[in-house]
Amino acid sequence: MRTKEFLGKLEHDRVLAAIRDAEAKTSAEIRVYIQRGKLNDDPLIAAQKKFHKFGMHRTDHRASVLIFVAPRAHKFAVVGDETIHQKCGEEFWQRVVNRMRDHFRNERFNDALVDAIHDIGAALANHLPKNQG
Repeated sequence: MRTKEFLGKLEHDRVLAAIRDAEAKTSAEIRVYIQRGKLNDDPLIAAQKKFHKFGMHRTDHRASVLIFVAPRAHKFAVVGDETIHQKCGEEFWQRVVNRMRDHFRNERFNDALVDAIHDIGAALANHLPKNQG
């Protein structure tokens, strides 16, 4: 799928509202990045590169999360910084990825992103609530 087509199907306000709602309850940060054009790397490697390029590894508490989507390649990845990854564990991330994959396969792109943001936001709020100093 071309990136422009993918972006045209996204309910941007719904995705942004999910991010705002999730971040209102945590001291962590959540970002969604949509890769334009071809994907030359493994999606996880590409996501990790963007994570570092955006300086997400320098946030307070090392608990930011990047959801990376490459529509043209039909690939995606979720990268959580070390603090949240340690607190949630591999099983949590696998559940998020599996749920996103199911939504993407059924072309429910908005549900893939919004559900992932809600799940990640709930985990972040549980482990790193907004008032944590």
